[in-house]
Amino acid sequence: MKNNVLIVGASGGIASALIEQYRLNDAAVIAVSRAPASEFTPKENVTYHQIAQQDDAHIGAFVKKLNEQGVVLNTVVITTGFLHNEEKEVHPEKRLEDISEQALSAYFFTNSITPALWLKHLVNIVSKEGSTLVCLSARVGSISDNGLGGWYGYRASKAALNMFVKTASVEYKRRAKDVMLVCYHPGTVDTGLSKPFQKNVAAKKLFTPEFTAKQLITHVSKLDRDQACHFIDWNGEVVTW
Repeated sequence: MKNNVLIVGASGGIASALIEQYRLNDAAVIAVSRAPASEFTPKENVTYHQIAQQDDAHIGAFVKKLNEQGVVLNTVVITTGFLHNEEKEVHPEKRLEDISEQALSAYFFTNSITPALWLKHLVNIVSKEGSTLVCLSARVGSISDNGLGGWYGYRASKAALNMFVKTASVEYKRRAKDVMLVCYHPGTVDTGLSKPFQKNVAAKKLFTPEFTAKQLITHVSKLDRDQACHFIDWNGEVVTW
């Protein structure tokens, strides 16, 4: 049976590397981005789709169309993430006074709400004979592993994502049977998201998107599928919730 893979956030560095890895493994890749499909270089085994507005109606319509086409997904990786926006002057907060409604809205929309909407609709088209859904999370979203403070919006939005995935895994297991959901901390990857924060990262801990994609695929494939939900890092180690 063909391995159908959905990658959400196709224009990102990690997503691009995942698309390449999966297609080289002969998977049929469905790549979704807010950018027009025409902006991507055509690749064998990959179809690009634009969802300019990542809201409930548009995500729902896209998934419904896949369902009508008879598409059954074996693997989903949701890579959407937001940490900073220089133009809108949104940066990770260093103190309480830095918190703003604008920044919190941006963090939660991209890091929590958008993945939640995808999980809402995807439950209807994932394979009941072994499917895996992965959301890119972050160690700073761990409530128990937080001794530094700061980064209020990013931390809280990733913690919310983790809770949504953990909660959804209960229902997914009941409705899709052989399914596993994963929150995955990729480490610090050399992409636009981490660019302003790389100076204090050791050279060996700044990962390429290609390394990150291979690590994700390898470690996720080794997880215990009897456990409905996992939270792991780039090295395959468990991250505490």
